[in-house]
Amino acid sequence: MGMTIAEKILANKGGRDVVGPGDIVTVEVDTVILFDNNFMPANWRDILKVRDPERIVVVLDHRVPAPNAMAAGAHITGRKFAEKFGIKRVHDVGYDQGISHQLVADLGYGIPGTVLVCSDSHTCSAGVFNCLARGVGGPDVFYSAIKGETWFRCGETVRYQLTGTLPKAVTTKDAFLQIAGKHGAHATMNVEYGGPGMASLSVNARKTLTTMSAELSAEFATFEPDDVLIDWVRSRSTREFEAVYPDADAKYLDVREVDLSTLEPLVAFPDTVVQNSRPVKDAAGTRIDQAYLGSCANGTLDDLELAASVVAGKRVSAGVRFIVTPASQLVYRQALKSGALEKLADAGAIVAPPTCGACGGGHMGVIGPDEVCITASTRNFKGRMGDPSSKVYMGSPATVAASALAGYITDPREFLN
Repeated sequence: MGMTIAEKILANKGGRDVVGPGDIVTVEVDTVILFDNNFMPANWRDILKVRDPERIVVVLDHRVPAPNAMAAGAHITGRKFAEKFGIKRVHDVGYDQGISHQLVADLGYGIPGTVLVCSDSHTCSAGVFNCLARGVGGPDVFYSAIKGETWFRCGETVRYQLTGTLPKAVTTKDAFLQIAGKHGAHATMNVEYGGPGMASLSVNARKTLTTMSAELSAEFATFEPDDVLIDWVRSRSTREFEAVYPDADAKYLDVREVDLSTLEPLVAFPDTVVQNSRPVKDAAGTRIDQAYLGSCANGTLDDLELAASVVAGKRVSAGVRFIVTPASQLVYRQALKSGALEKLADAGAIVAPPTCGACGGGHMGVIGPDEVCITASTRNFKGRMGDPSSKVYMGSPATVAASALAGYITDPREFLN
């Protein structure tokens, strides 16, 4: 029986010949990421042993630099845990800190054909590297660290066949919003991306699709491998790997074409992402108090440079706070050297350190009662970024930057054509 990418990895890591929808499979876990939330007092349980310190990564990303004493205490717990077991891949505040999903990309932690777990819901981001990655509960992450294995139920797979090339000022965030708006939630399903259209997309652009697939409630989101992906991984990791392709006779629940050339800038209206996308013109003119660019979905060098090209030589509208968060210190330094951060700062943007802060409404950009934000981050749930009466619209980095200049939601094509 032909298998999809997810099914083939589950079979390989579970020691089986064949895995199909409905099967429950115990699999070997190659990479376990613990982040600062795991070390908070309400979540932390003292771990007495780990299966293999070489498979564990410790990241401080949700509350950095520590905004309060509790977060600072969690950071201390994380540092002691890493020291106790001799864990080498520790990303503390400093040179190689960043949001965990971006670090996976920066440092080659996502390896084709492997299994990666973390208790952050956007862990599926690493699926861009042709691996199976998923956010799981904190106890499951601890179990994976201790035992080196976990279990999954295999769902059916929907394949998105990408064709064509994106028009100017249109990004894969718009492609995601088109998928989420048209097809809605994918609960209990896997999502597989591939097709000839991916050749025109950078790894950063593809990563937005796998990261945002968490908002579809997908089990796993994986990309078909190609030379671009393999070169990316080999330039960042010395680990041996075998890329996993779907079988020619793989069975999908559905195969849906996304013609990138037909897409336009979209916006998800407040409170939910799925089945809530409309053309940006439907929201045009909506006054904003804050524009936010960053997070694991759109904090890459590509995103920052696109936003910089929109605002270059212009000034952010009076009364608008334009907050930019590079997804990692590496991205921060790259954007500093490319001149993107200078253009953004000259326009009036405030650049924050790499953190999940504003995206999750923790710090570094919380919005107040009745305020309106246009964001290129991951979620727009009610109260996600601050007060429950606030409203969060979601768009691409280009739409966010253009809106910051205008002071209201606007079509980015007006600024880039």
